[in-house]
Amino acid sequence: MQAETNRVALVAGASGMVGLALVRHLVARNEYSRTIAVSRRPLPMEAPRLANRIIRFEAMETELRGLACEDAFCCLGTTLRDAGSPEAFRAVDHDLVLRFARVAKTAGATSLVVVSAAGASADAGNFYLRVKGETERALEALQFRSLHLLQPGLLLGARAQWRPLELLGRVFMPVLNPLLLGRYEQWRGIGVDTVAAAMPAAALSGRLGVQRYTWRALNALARTGKAPLRPGKAAARL
Repeated sequence: MQAETNRVALVAGASGMVGLALVRHLVARNEYSRTIAVSRRPLPMEAPRLANRIIRFEAMETELRGLACEDAFCCLGTTLRDAGSPEAFRAVDHDLVLRFARVAKTAGATSLVVVSAAGASADAGNFYLRVKGETERALEALQFRSLHLLQPGLLLGARAQWRPLELLGRVFMPVLNPLLLGRYEQWRGIGVDTVAAAMPAAALSGRLGVQRYTWRALNALARTGKAPLRPGKAAARL
């Protein structure tokens, strides 16, 4: 059993599917004496080392002033359909993510772990992937001591409301996953709990600089807490 420390985790988007699974992992780990979970609505759970901060995200900087943490985790995100417009989508997946990252850095976080997406690229033709890529690039410019960018494919887990494409993916991914090989492997469906378990493992890995994790590395992190590093790569894509 690992010794308990005074390490504090700060989580944004804690009431979402990935965020809630992450909080459950964090409060179960002895490395964290406290988890501060930030959300718009109360979480459906309580734990001795959990503090749930209900905030107005439009006033995030004010409402989170004075917090201190070592590791920050960002699970903020929406979809074009839920957002209602490209502008509204960007306001969440780019602007809000960056605002949280700046708040976390002010709070003393040296490690930031962010859920992005497979295929994220600032040069992508797809709007969703382009915004994700632009967000990653902007996060790199903040120069955290450790920046971990998780790039899962289709997230598989229990939702209150399933979107049609996600439902199809949940049905067919067990068949399609083995067929996605080589550079297509990153698009494999992956369990929400696997991604959530990989997040604290990344933060506690001791890796410096910018690290990107796709399907294989996310599974390895969740399973063993380790993922292979490519020698000489400061911004490895694992």
